[in-house]
Amino acid sequence: MEQHAGIVSVGTYLPQKYMTAEDLSHLACIPVDIIVEKFGIRRKYIPRDNETTSFMGIMAAKEALKNAGISPEEIDVVIWNGAQHKDYPCWLASTKVAHEIGAKNAWAFDMEAMCGSMIVGLQVARSLMLSEKNIDTILLVSGYRNVDLVNYQYKHTSFMFDIGASGSAVVLKKNSGRNVLLGISSIVDGSFAEDCVVPVGGTKKWPLQPQDLENYYFQIKDPENFKNRLNEVTLKNFYFVIDDALRKSNLSRKDISYLAMLHFKRSAHLSVLRELGLRENQTTYLEKYGHMGQNDQVFSIKEGLLSGKIKDGDVVVLVGAGVGWTWNAAVVRWGDLKEPINW
Repeated sequence: MEQHAGIVSVGTYLPQKYMTAEDLSHLACIPVDIIVEKFGIRRKYIPRDNETTSFMGIMAAKEALKNAGISPEEIDVVIWNGAQHKDYPCWLASTKVAHEIGAKNAWAFDMEAMCGSMIVGLQVARSLMLSEKNIDTILLVSGYRNVDLVNYQYKHTSFMFDIGASGSAVVLKKNSGRNVLLGISSIVDGSFAEDCVVPVGGTKKWPLQPQDLENYYFQIKDPENFKNRLNEVTLKNFYFVIDDALRKSNLSRKDISYLAMLHFKRSAHLSVLRELGLRENQTTYLEKYGHMGQNDQVFSIKEGLLSGKIKDGDVVVLVGAGVGWTWNAAVVRWGDLKEPINW
């Protein structure tokens, strides 16, 4: 059998507290029907003080290990591919996760591709497993609470008003014979690198001043220019990475069984489905969760499995995008491997 990497389990975590569409409507002074129909949010989850970024990842990791039926000692590498907005600045979440779950034999590191990090993490994990003889099991772990960095009175980032909080984790094994990773594609456009940023707290604006706390949220320096430029390229780049990942898998759009897509406004979601020739029951619109960064695809897969939308033999395509700007897609052949991999 050809060397490959496969997903053996996923895990998720949601805070106990959540915000309804009505709550968000009141907070942002936007009619509730706009929140539901245009923003595509019925509720989203909000972290409590003790639900730090790493805590949510740790809880998801424990569920993923339980679902995989393996002990923490079997993990060779822990990769933190969650948010940069972590418990502390300049801090490794991966080592904290490894310690808390008891992964005593693992080494660990953090990686970041904003909301594309889960898909990039899959590619990094596969590359490690297939290039290193002593790496057989990798745990991807993500916590996300960038909701802390959203100002609901700053309307220029209203596309971020759907952001919520959660944790997710994926266990991968070398030559698992199941849920095999196929083609993966990523592209970036660095012309957006400084368009949407938190303008304080980094070395660009250091040392911090007392008044900087008032500006510690995502802002856009030229909103109209940013919006026009992004609208010109974003869907085109979504389709590029999807097609490229399928091409690398020797597949095409007609082979897609299920699309595990990030949460964004309802009209864009429906537009992508139309372009790809997919029905609404071939995906899950995450209106009960909002946008949870790189966790969206894991939650979509979990929902797809629970609802029976994902079955053995299906071609599952994961797609995401992240501020900065990055677009990412991955293809997974779900179920038992029944024939040689051809990609």
